Amino acid sequence: METNTILVIGANGQLGTELTAELRAIYGSTNVIASDIQAPRKDPLPNEPFEQLDVMNAERLAKIVDQYQISEIYMLAAILSAKGEQNPIFAWDLNMQSLLNVLEVAREKKLSKVYWPSSIAVFGPKSPVDNTPQDCIMDPNTVYGISKLAGERWCAYYHEKYGVDVRSLRYPGLIGYKSLPGGGTTDYAVDIFHKALNGEDFECYLREDSYLPMMYMPDAIKATIDLMQAPAEKISVRSSYNLGALSFTPKDIYEVIKKQRPDFKITYKVDYRQKIADTWPNSIDDSQAKADWNWKPSYTLEDMSNDILEKLPEFEF
Repeated sequence: METNTILVIGANGQLGTELTAELRAIYGSTNVIASDIQAPRKDPLPNEPFEQLDVMNAERLAKIVDQYQISEIYMLAAILSAKGEQNPIFAWDLNMQSLLNVLEVAREKKLSKVYWPSSIAVFGPKSPVDNTPQDCIMDPNTVYGISKLAGERWCAYYHEKYGVDVRSLRYPGLIGYKSLPGGGTTDYAVDIFHKALNGEDFECYLREDSYLPMMYMPDAIKATIDLMQAPAEKISVRSSYNLGALSFTPKDIYEVIKKQRPDFKITYKVDYRQKIADTWPNSIDDSQAKADWNWKPSYTLEDMSNDILEKLPEFEF
């Protein structure tokens, strides 16, 4: 296997933390350069290169690409859905310019591949809610969703016009325990485990019947790496692939946790995030990902819940 030198941008985030670790396990620690605007919480080991990088600084980005002879970039930095609504112009600027800086450096330096995540936030009130298809009406009404839809079009444009091998997945809500929630609308499904294990009651900001597509982080990591390792001729979607795994409500996840934590209590106090959730799909048709590169999720809601309740107490933040 040809050795790739990979730059992960946004490596300290919920996805970045776990994706960086998995990429290092596959390609070797020194071949995966972690970067983030913030310094890491723990000092990196000598064989785990880290660069502090504001991806809005195109000059610094290009310098790091040259310094390490980067061949692939995973561009994960973003302002997420709930945070984006609090500062829409900043969220638009960061989400769009960061992607364009990466696409430009990939074009100029002829990088072999770029990965950039999209989201179910690209769908909106007029999109079909059940088994939402790969191609349909997309009318996002959050700045996050608008920036992701525009980003998908830029990815397709750079592929068609310049031949940049850029690949993308529309993630559902991602649930992991190895980092704290980062400002998304589906973060309740991460926070609920922390509260249950701390013996605290949980106040949920979504209605108990808010049905949303979700995914356990190990499945998201596997999907990302499977997509990036697939031969280019298998990739038929150059905007972003639909990706599905689980769909459940706050009540569903509460009842699964309660089986192991019988005293755990939940209350509901709906806030502005409910309006965001109401415009998103209930479930996702990911048949294109299954057909093109054999996508298949591994975890059920019960599997995920049991795994987090077992492993989260031992995890140090």
